[in-house]
Amino acid sequence: MTTLTIIIIAVFVFGYLCIALESWTKVNKAAVALLMCAFCWTLYMFNPSAYLPGIAEGDILSKVTEVIGYQLGDASGTLFFLMGAMTIVEIVDSNGGFNFVRDTMKTRSKRKLLWRMAFMTFFLSAILDNLTTSIVMIMVLRKLVQDRKDRLVYAALVIIAANSGGAFSPIGDVTTIMLWIKGVITTQGVLTELFIPSVISMVVPAFILQFSLKGKFDKEQNLPAADVSRFTQTQRNVIFWLGVGGLMFVPVFKTITHLPPFMGIILVLGVLWTVTEIFQHDLSEDDTMAKRVSQLLSKIDLTTIMFFLGILMAVAVLEEVGVLTAMGEGLNVVFNGNHYLVTGIIGVLSSVVDNVPLVAGCMGMYPVEAAGDMAPDGIFWQLLAYCAGVGGSMLIIGSAAGVVVMGLEKITFGWYLRRITPLAFAGYLAGIVCYWLLRTFVF
Repeated sequence: MTTLTIIIIAVFVFGYLCIALESWTKVNKAAVALLMCAFCWTLYMFNPSAYLPGIAEGDILSKVTEVIGYQLGDASGTLFFLMGAMTIVEIVDSNGGFNFVRDTMKTRSKRKLLWRMAFMTFFLSAILDNLTTSIVMIMVLRKLVQDRKDRLVYAALVIIAANSGGAFSPIGDVTTIMLWIKGVITTQGVLTELFIPSVISMVVPAFILQFSLKGKFDKEQNLPAADVSRFTQTQRNVIFWLGVGGLMFVPVFKTITHLPPFMGIILVLGVLWTVTEIFQHDLSEDDTMAKRVSQLLSKIDLTTIMFFLGILMAVAVLEEVGVLTAMGEGLNVVFNGNHYLVTGIIGVLSSVVDNVPLVAGCMGMYPVEAAGDMAPDGIFWQLLAYCAGVGGSMLIIGSAAGVVVMGLEKITFGWYLRRITPLAFAGYLAGIVCYWLLRTFVF
């Protein structure tokens, strides 16, 4: 390993630590990711010929441009998909499309609300993303549960259910989106083989948590939230089914057309945008301005997009200098090729550090093979999708869902560690055991 390669690794590790310690450094992780990306590629350019053997000196620059273009194109597919999906969810939410969530969950029984909330979060997260689902569910819980002590229990389960629900769907989590777009998992594969383990990982902690909730709510605590949407109920339903149904249609669109998934998202967004514009005709000018998609675009979290861009392109440098391949070979040697142990450890790590660079790194560390555990829909890739998604529930800072709920409900790291981490870990292990049983005796 050359000195330059060691420096690149050091820069990446330092940037990674700054991202993990964002709450202490008070520097946005997107800014750190972008700096990390720029510094790593700049260092790479000090001696690119060392990483491009067999390329003539005069062709080095053109080859580097080709490499960067390839890596950027690879990352852009994920970024455009996320931007489109986030816009679709924002349109549905801003126009009252999620009001049914509130109405469906209404009950006076604390335990019934827990189970309704768990499964609603689980399935919504599989269609939307765990971050958006968590925000929607916390907003609903604030209307239904006034007691803070009880609401913290529900909020913790929202984190677990959102992460578990995103793990079995190709569009439910950023990491599964990355693996799906890369072609190492398929829609049919993860839906059939990861669904039951994901359910188990949510049901185990939910079953234990229900015993901390007793009795019923006062009637006043379950009054529905005020309806602020100007659209009719029929129009809201149309917006909801076009948005959510469109997201569910994207994998089908990819299968039929063989186009990249972001093209399907663009199609759905175009249709939904057109329909909402037509619905605007019956509204006053003030109402129209509040609901036009062109206005809602300003609400899209571009900070998250910038973070993913920086991380994916920084990890691409490690791939180009050969570090990821060497790490993958080292892990296989240490654990003797046991992919349950390798992915299990990756899942635990994802509770400490961001799972996006972990999965991006694994995609560069391990080659896709024609058959066996490393083949598309093989044990390794499916377990990676499960472990990276569900593993993030073990610490409140381990996932986007956890971080946003932590901020919204002011949940402390220590409370979550004491009360929820053991339960989330139990569910995580139960899901892995369930997956092993399914792969051994069923599939």
